[in-house]
Amino acid sequence: MARVAIVTGGTRGIGEAISIALKDAGVIVAANYAGNEEKARDCAERNGIKCYKWDVGDFDACAEGVAQVEAELGPVDILVNNAGITRDGTILKMSREMWEDVIRINLGGCFNMAHAVFPGMRSRKWGRIVNIGSINGQAGQYGQVNYAAAKSGIHGFTKALAQEGARAGVTVNAIAPGYIDTDMVAAVPADVLEKIVAKIPVNRLGQAHEIARGVAFLCSEDAGFVTGSTLSINGGQHMY
Repeated sequence: MARVAIVTGGTRGIGEAISIALKDAGVIVAANYAGNEEKARDCAERNGIKCYKWDVGDFDACAEGVAQVEAELGPVDILVNNAGITRDGTILKMSREMWEDVIRINLGGCFNMAHAVFPGMRSRKWGRIVNIGSINGQAGQYGQVNYAAAKSGIHGFTKALAQEGARAGVTVNAIAPGYIDTDMVAAVPADVLEKIVAKIPVNRLGQAHEIARGVAFLCSEDAGFVTGSTLSINGGQHMY
């Protein structure tokens, strides 16, 4: 019987690539999204993937969303915590709201979603959780104290939860992407982007499907001995 996966932020960018890679691997995928109805419809139509709307930063909404997916598709075996936002600015210009929004979605979303699926995974003695961190959570980044803190927190969250799931057959890992050719990176001014690429040893941006391949492996049967790890996919920009 096919496994069921939820990919948060799974209708565009890296999330869509992950949804497609898991579907291609024979997984039944539920792609979560927060609010972009047009992108969600487009993703569903092009990829044949069911899309579900809820706010991952809302604890109760996550529980309800997971319950809906399980009622329609079956028990959730795989969770990919990919949803994330940016609210950049130096700390002198960063409001409390900018800080809290990023922590609530990027880090709080991992807790909310894992809390909803973890009991079922443990009871069935099999599960895969992959959390999408960031090179900026490993190395830091000017003007991103909120984002870097949230992503760094994800790496610690991964190691701790991996210890709770290990004996029950639930693996928990993270992937830390570098700069990937997505809409988020495309919004960076050209002159800044040029400087970023110059610091990447392979001399290019990454592609979303390169992250997705890593996720697909960590979610597979073959990855049962990998847990508590962070896989850095960054073109050699930060070796950690």
